[in-house]
Amino acid sequence: MIEKQSEIVYIIQPITDSRYKILHEEAVALIESAGASYAGTIYQNIREINPATYIGEGKLAELRERLSDLDVTVLFNGDLSPSQTLNISAALDGKKVIDRTTLILDIFAMRAESSEGKLQVELAQLKYLYPRLKGKGEALSRLGGGIGTRGPGESQLETDRRHIRRRIHTLEQRLLETEKRRKMQSDRRKKDKVKTIALVGYTNTGKSTLLNALTGANVFVKNALFATLDPTARGFEIDGVPFLLVDTVGFLQDLPHSLIEAFRSTLESALNCDLALIVCDAGGEYETQLNTTLTTLSEMNFSSPYLIVMNKCDTCADVSALPKDCVCISAKNGQGFERLKSEIMKKLSEEFIYATLFVPFSEAGEWSALRPYYFEKSVSYSDDGSEISAVIPKIYAEYFRKFIKK
Repeated sequence: MIEKQSEIVYIIQPITDSRYKILHEEAVALIESAGASYAGTIYQNIREINPATYIGEGKLAELRERLSDLDVTVLFNGDLSPSQTLNISAALDGKKVIDRTTLILDIFAMRAESSEGKLQVELAQLKYLYPRLKGKGEALSRLGGGIGTRGPGESQLETDRRHIRRRIHTLEQRLLETEKRRKMQSDRRKKDKVKTIALVGYTNTGKSTLLNALTGANVFVKNALFATLDPTARGFEIDGVPFLLVDTVGFLQDLPHSLIEAFRSTLESALNCDLALIVCDAGGEYETQLNTTLTTLSEMNFSSPYLIVMNKCDTCADVSALPKDCVCISAKNGQGFERLKSEIMKKLSEEFIYATLFVPFSEAGEWSALRPYYFEKSVSYSDDGSEISAVIPKIYAEYFRKFIKK
């Protein structure tokens, strides 16, 4: 049996600022995440954007000659207008042309597993493709699958614009229903006084590995961009206090606004947390990762307290250059976990008090009614009663005043 050859992608990398090298590295990783192969890159300094093709005619002619005998997809590592996409394709003898957003949307379509995640991806794809439907039917009929054709499907994209608008409306209504259910779950957790900790940050920095290590879960982990798309929540304890740890979709430089909007409700439910752990790769471009994450959170009006967690510190020879207020860990081998847990409790110190309680046996009846309002660390017994080391939410501290040892 002959194995199907993977799609081959050639990159057009515009140079508009100093970030182009990082953006290019990300593009190569995105291509691999989409199951395709990277073929090469042509760079172009951009002094003035060509309205028709973004890059100049001379560079396009050079690229056409370079790719003339190759069956490749051309990735423009930025955003193109519908007309620019078609014009570049025409200048390259009809080769398939996609932009960065199309590639990311395609990866999301591959990764989404939950029904809500699939709805969100389809909505983002349709909103992005809707203005690009004009003149695209013929191009799509030639694609024969590959990047940019997953998700809604080729046949759906060839339907009329009115049908697409109806589908977008239907998806928005279904997502509103799931958002209501998620809000009910969030309200129930708040009622149960379970604190939520969200793992946020750049894609592929080890958030899912950290979730697995702290909670004993078995969430899918892969060294690829956007390996985890659907948010995952698992419980764990620190000092006997239960927490809910939520893993969220990773961020990326120039993450398409259509995706941020589509996943806003999911992200907000996770980011409406008591504490966020911003996870960065200590061995990578952690400053870019941190700045991108903080910028994206700011755009979402995020206001919860957070800790900066530098993961993969076991691969760094010198951690002294890392931000002074960060927590250095290795999610892979557990390095730094005790300090991380300690810092989490410090950040949430205003929410709890640690106390040693003495409960006489004669008051066991009254004490039993207080059991739902504290977390027991340890207990010992004497002839007169029980001594309990406890963590108490401050809002309930008054209930325990008579039992706290002086």
